[in-house]
Amino acid sequence: MPTDRIASIEAFSIRLPRDAEAVRGTAGSPTQLETGRFDYRWSETNGALYSVNFEAALVKVTLESGLTGWGESQAPLAPDVACLIIDQLLCPAIEGTVFDGSPERVMALRDRMYSTMRVRGQAGGFMLDAIAGVDLALWDLAGKKCGQSVGELLEPTGPKRRIPAYLSGLRGANNEERVEFAREAWARGFRTFKLFHDRTDEELFDLIDRMRSSLGAGASIAVDALWRLDAATAVEFGRKLDDRSALWFECPLPPEFPDEHARLASEIRTPLALGESYRSRWELAPFLERGCVRWLQPDLGRFGITEASALAGESGSGIKIVPHISIAMGPQIAAALHFSAAMRNVELAEYNPAVFSVANRFLSDPLAMDGATYRVPFGPGLGVEIDEDRLNAVAQRPVVRPVAEGQDFRVGD
Repeated sequence: MPTDRIASIEAFSIRLPRDAEAVRGTAGSPTQLETGRFDYRWSETNGALYSVNFEAALVKVTLESGLTGWGESQAPLAPDVACLIIDQLLCPAIEGTVFDGSPERVMALRDRMYSTMRVRGQAGGFMLDAIAGVDLALWDLAGKKCGQSVGELLEPTGPKRRIPAYLSGLRGANNEERVEFAREAWARGFRTFKLFHDRTDEELFDLIDRMRSSLGAGASIAVDALWRLDAATAVEFGRKLDDRSALWFECPLPPEFPDEHARLASEIRTPLALGESYRSRWELAPFLERGCVRWLQPDLGRFGITEASALAGESGSGIKIVPHISIAMGPQIAAALHFSAAMRNVELAEYNPAVFSVANRFLSDPLAMDGATYRVPFGPGLGVEIDEDRLNAVAQRPVVRPVAEGQDFRVGD
């Protein structure tokens, strides 16, 4: 295929106001937030900051031929930071480099971005989020350049066309309303539900019991503990999940403690689920080495397709992978679906209707579902195109590099 070069990389910071109460208990907004004057507010439950806005960082990579690819960094907080890293650190690393559209070239450029910042912050956090966003855009370009979907590039023998979804979070002011929400979802075909531990233990277990009574044994119920527990409380909590045949026990302990996770896994039957807190195989290695994780949840806006695929390839038998999809727009959701379509050990993907509807606002052709099943968008690349008029109406361009001497210096649009 013809050789091309990367002409430009642009990053777009997105902030969309939302009704925090309306999405409480769902992906990206699981808890009650303290009041205050800042857009980022402390959770009353699990000791973390959340935004009152829907926030994202989109990435556009353009080749000299004019072909464009879109990616996205997972950026539910401070999307300007990922944009700044892309603009000031990643652009100098790969802008102007040769791009032939092969998967091998995408992987090489991802390694170049990672290696460029070795010992300067490449191992986690915002740096990896930024790299992931560019990585998704490069895979989108690779597919477009060769006329194949990303799923076909990753699995040439035939990727899946449909991905079953699980419902992430239940809306409602009380457990009665949440059960009714679950019943409505059940009628649409959902059989797997994830509950957020955003209230008291008693309320959570009461909700599980009510759902089991209403939906029967055919419902699979997972629990995301939002890192709230400690080694002393997690075992008792986990044994109560054992009694209720929970599908998985997600983020039970602070993400820095592999030994504590291993001890917990050895004392309960419910399998542990981890992944969204991390951004590479290297961060997850201590947990995998201890054999304490049976559900891996890489976020494609943090891992990128390159690293998530490497993680899936190295995961041992008996480990299932289910992509984490929280606050996300079209490129990130599409990437998760193509990854799911190509990987043999992925049979399920996260779904949140409030997130899905916002993501579709900026796509020329919306992502679609059949009941409780995602349709993988099988156009070239990621199979989605951003409506740039809609995007530019809300996007911020907070960071622009200095131009050549003698020209005006533009600080923003």
